[in-house]
Amino acid sequence: MLYPIKLVYDKPTGSYAVYFPDVPEALTCGDDVDDALRHAVDALETALDFYFDNGRPIPMPSMRKRGQRLVELPPTVAATVLLHNEMIRQKIRPIDLAKRMGIPRQEITRMLNLRHNTKIDTTAQALAALGKRLELRVA
Repeated sequence: MLYPIKLVYDKPTGSYAVYFPDVPEALTCGDDVDDALRHAVDALETALDFYFDNGRPIPMPSMRKRGQRLVELPPTVAATVLLHNEMIRQKIRPIDLAKRMGIPRQEITRMLNLRHNTKIDTTAQALAALGKRLELRVA
C-alpha cells in the first residue's frame, strides 16, 4: 500500500510538512525531506489507529499525482488494514470472526491492533474465514 504524500517546505521554520491527501488526519513534519519521510509512516499508522478505534473503513491510497511522493505501509500493517475494511464491509464483529476461526476474541483484538506484529499467515487465515484470499506479489 503506497500512500501519496504532499511535502510542503515552510520557509520561516526551514522544516517540511507532510500531508496525506487520502488520510487527512495524518500530519507530520521534519527538519529536512529525509526526516519528514521517516516520520511519515508513523504519522500514517497513528492516524489509522483512529479509524480502527472508531470502526471506520480505512481510505485506500489514491494514485500519485505530479510532485507527490509515496509512503509505503509495512506488509503486516497493510494486511491488517485490508482485514479491518473487509470486516466492516461484511458487517462482521471481532467476536463473530473469532467464532468462525475457533479462536478467542482477544486474538482478533490483537490482530486488529496495528502496533501488534501479527504474522501475515494469521491475517491470511482471518481473511480466508471471511471468504477472501490474501495475495502477495513482487513488483
